[in-house]
Amino acid sequence: MEDSFSPYFHFVDNELYCEKTPVKKIAKEFGTPVYIYSKNAILEKIREYKEAFKEYPTLICYAAKANSNLSILKIFQEEGLGLDIVSGGELYRGLKAEFDPKKIVYAGVGKTDKELIDAIDTGILSFNVESLMELDVLDELSEKVGKKADISIRVNPDVNPKTHPYISTGLRKSKFGIDMEDALEAYKIASRKKNLNIVGIHCHIGSQIMDVSPYEEAVEKLVQLVFKLKREGIELRHIDIGGGLGIRYRPEDNPPHPKELAEIVIPYIKETGLKLLIEPGRSLVGEAGILVSQVLFLKDKGDKHFIIIDSGMNDLLRPAMYQAYHHILSVEKKKEKVIADIVGPICETGDFFALDREIDNLNRGDYLAVMSAGAYGFSMSSNYNTRPRAAEVLVDGENFYLIRNRESYQYIIQPEINEKIQGEVK
Repeated sequence: MEDSFSPYFHFVDNELYCEKTPVKKIAKEFGTPVYIYSKNAILEKIREYKEAFKEYPTLICYAAKANSNLSILKIFQEEGLGLDIVSGGELYRGLKAEFDPKKIVYAGVGKTDKELIDAIDTGILSFNVESLMELDVLDELSEKVGKKADISIRVNPDVNPKTHPYISTGLRKSKFGIDMEDALEAYKIASRKKNLNIVGIHCHIGSQIMDVSPYEEAVEKLVQLVFKLKREGIELRHIDIGGGLGIRYRPEDNPPHPKELAEIVIPYIKETGLKLLIEPGRSLVGEAGILVSQVLFLKDKGDKHFIIIDSGMNDLLRPAMYQAYHHILSVEKKKEKVIADIVGPICETGDFFALDREIDNLNRGDYLAVMSAGAYGFSMSSNYNTRPRAAEVLVDGENFYLIRNRESYQYIIQPEINEKIQGEVK
């Protein structure tokens, strides 16, 4: 099973390769921790989505929050995808990666005035508006800018996506969107705003979804609302159903294929004749990346064995934040196995990657790979404990490229003001 965890991360003579490149070679050249991404794994996922939705007019907008490295974004831009953003910084990155503004959609419950103004001025495809107050503010700011803003309303369909509660975004109790029963009135209010153009409807029910059936319930509700809007004279251009398809974290996981999503939602969308927008993120990049770390120390406390590595929760937060499982492989296979906690150097008990996990019997200096770390790995990393963030490397066959330098201590403290404050402190 370990040999076949991913066709792009595989063993050759007991050594882990990314495509045609030894992982150990990259780790030795650039040091650890290091994120390694397979370009061809990403391209394969893009092809899967394009093939799945080719029979219906669909714009695939990559969710930048999953992994926003400029070199990764450029792959999606060159493949003709759009971009789903949730911050002004992601808009800035998207424009740097040369995305067409008319392929950018902007969600998020807390957009600042500056973020809204910048996106209005840029002329993006759609703001996914999440509250009535945001409608008011967007209308006022659009008037100041002198440009109308194209908007969709993010509708909360109150659908259980059957995933971790922290990444379930379509339930009534979540902070996201406008509740279904209030959506019609919200659209009526929006239609009276002089500086807003209504172009679509949006929902996103959650992330790491392993069963596509909740999408059917959500899309059916959206389509019913679309026809209600039409009867009120409110015409739309597109339906945006968000993203959220899960990936393989455990060897036994069997995540849904994009075709399964297409087959379940397109029949409903066809009834409306509207263009379809989807926003995959994790499912495009998650399995395409690994985090490689080196063993610092081994520690035994009676019946408990610890493998202490040079990556921490600042490098990969998911295990600490979500108690998430990531499969972990030794970069060089060993015959003996041990049961161990694989932990990082950070001064938190929650700084772990695996608990009581069977793993090869590693020695100091050996390398291990945390699998399926291409999404929400580096993008959620931090400088906690004043730890420099990891380097990032992109692999294409036998070639590999540094796409982000490892941070230095000087880089971390550079923005800080350390001069003595002069005068009276008020």
